[in-house]
Amino acid sequence: MATKRNISSEQGKKAQPVIDEAVAHGWEIPNFSIKEIRDAIPAHCFERDTLRSFSHVAYDLSIIAALGYAATFIDQIPYSWVRVLLWPAYWIAQGIVATGVWVIAHECGHQAFSPSKFINNSVGWVLHSALLVPYHSWRISHSRHHKATGHMSRDQVFVPNTRSDLSLPKREADPESDGPHHAFEEAPLYVFITMVFMFTFGWPLYLLVNISGQKYPGWASHYNPWCAIYENHQVWDVIVSDIGVAGTLAAIAFAAHTLGPITVLKYYFIPYLFVNFWLVLITYLQHTDPVLPHYREGVWNFQRGAALTVDRDFGFLINHLHHHISDTHVAHHFFSTMPHYHAQEATRHIKKVLGKHYHFDSTPIPLALWRSWKNCRFVEDEGDVVFWKN
Repeated sequence: MATKRNISSEQGKKAQPVIDEAVAHGWEIPNFSIKEIRDAIPAHCFERDTLRSFSHVAYDLSIIAALGYAATFIDQIPYSWVRVLLWPAYWIAQGIVATGVWVIAHECGHQAFSPSKFINNSVGWVLHSALLVPYHSWRISHSRHHKATGHMSRDQVFVPNTRSDLSLPKREADPESDGPHHAFEEAPLYVFITMVFMFTFGWPLYLLVNISGQKYPGWASHYNPWCAIYENHQVWDVIVSDIGVAGTLAAIAFAAHTLGPITVLKYYFIPYLFVNFWLVLITYLQHTDPVLPHYREGVWNFQRGAALTVDRDFGFLINHLHHHISDTHVAHHFFSTMPHYHAQEATRHIKKVLGKHYHFDSTPIPLALWRSWKNCRFVEDEGDVVFWKN
């Protein structure tokens, strides 16, 4: 990942905390425009092809159906050790492919699936509801995330805790500037348990109680039409989203009654947990890295915020099945209505314009996760440019 040097003379005129944080990390605040970036990308990359998008849905659903059908033979195998190996293999594979379906529904929420708003929202509602995601509710909050990526008070997800949020000593009373650490903080078992909790329950808790999201008064929830996340004209969208999730829960309950809860657990619920795992892992690593700062109002603008994300390589197969959501995420943040099947080409052109402000991290995913987990604990309460501290 490129190391930043210098700070522009324009930003040097900002308040002292800006200079302190940016210079200390060798960070140069970019000054490119959206027009510069868009003009570098071929026009056809912005074209949405409904039929082509549906072909990706059909591709994913056919693999899901094939995996589900193949799984019906697992319990017929007489050797228990083979069954013990094959069920986890099914859960992992199904979770990976179902995450691709989630990505397509997410694309619908950005109106990138089709030129038709009706098709986008209909397909997105069906696919996300099937994965227990309140489509419109999340579409609305996610749109705000894109409009304020990296903004300390307006971004919607993976918003850093500040020093005061964690009740840490004030900056001047903390000579190492990283706060106190408890004995279990880096103990492997403790880290493992906290990671399992985040990867298993982080996504549903974000939807239910807005964990890791922006702070709102009252019960801020993607299921609450009247919470502070939403405006009055969006209440019906949230209700429609709740109806979709309720319909899926009803179908799950019917399947459990008809086929048995163990069958539902094996074929649906455990793969669903793996989808949660992938969503949290992918989004956490896209937006949490020691190299990247967050901005406050004095520095932030849309294009600077959009550049505060990291492209990562999860390997050919997972990149392919996840529709390149991880290795083209920078492009996605600049132009969220661009369909995923043009994002790789667009990324090649964006890299040329952004130069050192384009971030790609080739660190193996487990090591990148450990690095971010260890080093990205909080940011300072003051300053227009704030970096993660531990």
